[in-house]
Amino acid sequence: MKSCGERYSSAQYGDVLFRAEAVDWPLREYIQYMNDNSDESPLYLFDRDFVKKMELQLGKHIGAYWPPECFGQDLFGLLEEQRPDCRWLIVGPTRSGSTFHKDPNATSAWNAVVRGSKYWIMFPSTSDAPPPPGVYVSEDQSEVTSPLSIAEWMMTYHSEARETPGCREGICFEGEVLHVPSGWWHLVVNLEPSIAITQNFIPRAHLGAALNFLKYKKDQVTGFKKDVTDPHSLFVEKLSQHCPELVTAHVERDTRKRKWQDLVHEEEKDERNGTGFSFGLEDGISDEDVP
Repeated sequence: MKSCGERYSSAQYGDVLFRAEAVDWPLREYIQYMNDNSDESPLYLFDRDFVKKMELQLGKHIGAYWPPECFGQDLFGLLEEQRPDCRWLIVGPTRSGSTFHKDPNATSAWNAVVRGSKYWIMFPSTSDAPPPPGVYVSEDQSEVTSPLSIAEWMMTYHSEARETPGCREGICFEGEVLHVPSGWWHLVVNLEPSIAITQNFIPRAHLGAALNFLKYKKDQVTGFKKDVTDPHSLFVEKLSQHCPELVTAHVERDTRKRKWQDLVHEEEKDERNGTGFSFGLEDGISDEDVP
């Protein structure tokens, strides 16, 4: 990405306010803090409005950057100006980063390192898989608690986590892009002062997960503007206009899944009530009576 060198950015955008956790900092002050701090858990600049603040153009050949084509169509792009927050500028010193989390609204993400290097540790998420070691999740997954700082987590749980089935870890260096699939837990820490761009998206392969999240976990949906009162209906409307075959396929899969769940539920209920399937070997009937 152009215009992201520390000196250049400080000179051009030094008085522009960027969000570092709960505080808005002039970029010049944040860069000074980034270079001089010795905090165990430094503040992490994570700004969703950087494109507007930096007056950047997006697009291949003419823009500051564009989404990697290898990830295919971003279906959330059909919402245009009504889509939820989707891209962030991430800047931070050594040791800064983000504790374990999943990306919002069941989206996938890509993360491009512009300067520096980042350590990643990730885990796939399934209905029967526990969260990463040291992470505690409420039953509906609406609340995630990781009571330790990144440094404390690394010292306490890192070795155990690396031995946990499904664990993936690695380092992304300048110029590299990492893909975070929908629903994956991930923790990230800067190994040196770093700058990155990240963007959330919905690929065709994970459309079902996103639609179900918007429909059945409304209290956990984030990032939409206040005038979008029903994100699921809005998204289905746009999909129906531009990709009707995807909506049809999702409805058919969802219907089959729910029929199967209802069937399993009824079988479990019958077993509890003693009315499940049997071979009819009731009292008084021996194996010899069975032909």
